[in-house]
Amino acid sequence: MCSPALPAGPPQSAEPLKTTITVVGEISAEAPASVTVLPSEEVRRKPGVNLDDRLRDVPGFSLFRRSSSLTAHPTTQGVSLRGTGSTGASRTLVLWDGIPVNDPFGGWVYWTRFDPQVIERIEVSRGASTSVFGDRAMGGAIGLFSRAPEPYRAEAGYEGGSRDSHLVSGGLSHLASRWAATARARAFSTGGYFLVPEELRGSVDRRAGVDFAAGSASVDLLGDAHRFFLKFDALAEQRENGTGLQKNSTGLGFVSGHYSGSRKSDLWSVLGYHTREEFRSSFSAIAADRNFERPTFRQTVPAEGTGAAGRWAHRCSTWNTLIGGDVTRVEGYSEDVLVPSGSRIGGGTLFQHGTFAQFDATAGPARFFLGARHDFTGRDRQFFSPSAGVSAGRGRMRARGSVYRSFRSPTLNELFREFRVGNAVTRANDQLRPETLFGAEAGLDFVEESWRAGVTFYRSSLDDLITNVTVSSTPTLITRQRRNAASALARGVELNASRRLGRWRGEAAYLFADSRFAAGERLPQVPKHQGSAQLTYERGRTLAAGGIRSYGLQFEDDRNSLLMPGYASVQVYLRQALWAGLSAVASFENLLDRQYIAGFTPTPAIGPPRLWRVGLRWEGRLR
Repeated sequence: MCSPALPAGPPQSAEPLKTTITVVGEISAEAPASVTVLPSEEVRRKPGVNLDDRLRDVPGFSLFRRSSSLTAHPTTQGVSLRGTGSTGASRTLVLWDGIPVNDPFGGWVYWTRFDPQVIERIEVSRGASTSVFGDRAMGGAIGLFSRAPEPYRAEAGYEGGSRDSHLVSGGLSHLASRWAATARARAFSTGGYFLVPEELRGSVDRRAGVDFAAGSASVDLLGDAHRFFLKFDALAEQRENGTGLQKNSTGLGFVSGHYSGSRKSDLWSVLGYHTREEFRSSFSAIAADRNFERPTFRQTVPAEGTGAAGRWAHRCSTWNTLIGGDVTRVEGYSEDVLVPSGSRIGGGTLFQHGTFAQFDATAGPARFFLGARHDFTGRDRQFFSPSAGVSAGRGRMRARGSVYRSFRSPTLNELFREFRVGNAVTRANDQLRPETLFGAEAGLDFVEESWRAGVTFYRSSLDDLITNVTVSSTPTLITRQRRNAASALARGVELNASRRLGRWRGEAAYLFADSRFAAGERLPQVPKHQGSAQLTYERGRTLAAGGIRSYGLQFEDDRNSLLMPGYASVQVYLRQALWAGLSAVASFENLLDRQYIAGFTPTPAIGPPRLWRVGLRWEGRLR
């Protein structure tokens, strides 16, 4: 028997330290880690159509390339944290209300699915300091949490701006005594922008951009001891990839359900989900002067994924335990029609399942952590992931440290799908082995009445890292293949600080990441220096926020021959409340119109130019 843990004390002027990772619903796991929390207001005041652009203020957050999801090919939208290196597949698990949303076939994330305006908070936990999650969380986890429904609540908004962009969104929710219902939708279109610098463009170049529509609907049944939700969301998007012949489109549907119950000191949870999607893409070869292109192949990728998880938590005043298991089944195929003739097909089924246990106990000012996870990774492989840590607090300071082992299985995309970006071809490899990571970190957190700060030192040893290895390179064609590269080491330090002073709030964050292969080359797509700073002023009905993001140089390829210089960009967000829930908003991305290299195909590709939008947003109750 044990007594339930005491509730937390009253909030302070500075946000209290976040020491738990929300797994699903009311179930959470204590962690000896630095968990970054972005509340809804902070998410809103960062410019960007999609969440990936707003999350770039978090040190170490990156997609495969520097490109925004507004123009990036969806297969490059996998997310990485803390310098572990980006691939199209994520080395980070993304959860939406506790449900995994990484693409079942390739591991990437469709950021167009999520409306930043209705996200209640985002939790970012870097590193695998807990054994709760599986292989997709090798480098950490990002939890997205939707705003809770309210009685007769409605919202609507429109923004229009540069590059002929239009964004419209709306939603309804209602909360009664025992049930709640929510429906939301948004759509976006843009004329796009060129991906190639003006001096290198040819007649084949077109503006790249995305048109999409996304929506979700959910029903919640509420009770004192039992809760259940059922949610459906769908996405349709069409992308222009920068030339006349290169295009792609995606359609997906996702249904999920979650039941949770509680009794005294016990919580339990069961969830399930199923997704179906079809991804289509066309590829071409481009002449050196970019005045001619010819089609090479058309690709169709139907895929589906099914998953379930069960968890039980027992809470006490001095110790907590969480145990559970999960299972996933993925099936998908890459079906290519070659030009002028021929075809190829690759794919199959992956079946994975795992069990875990996580335990923590308090002794005086210290809390000790111990966890373990065992996974059947598919393709006749197993993996054991232990974790351990300790944290201790005195006054407003907390010290923490942890060690852990984690892994990531290759996706069907890496095993079987070939793709082409301009004149850079990347071939599949059905002999890939799982990646492994052994990590250690230590840090200090400080909180005072009006400020907070934290520092974390980390070291991650990676083996069998899956990366795109350059097989051959000529001025007209780069050929790469996904391979398990030699071992690599990622080490560095994270710094963050925030301060409130009257109506002002300042935030700054920095990541130093020295990530190298054993032979000495830098990991592709990882800058050694990355930082951000933001200053916000709020008075009455007026809010103004300005920020800067800075990135050091990084390399496109494993040979470190394609250098992308560092750059900085400025963002601004303005909001003025008008009346009765109506506000005027304006946002500016890359305000100074800085041109920077985002990748090589092998022609240099550039990132977004200056983008701006202005509009109106209304939120209120219908009665």
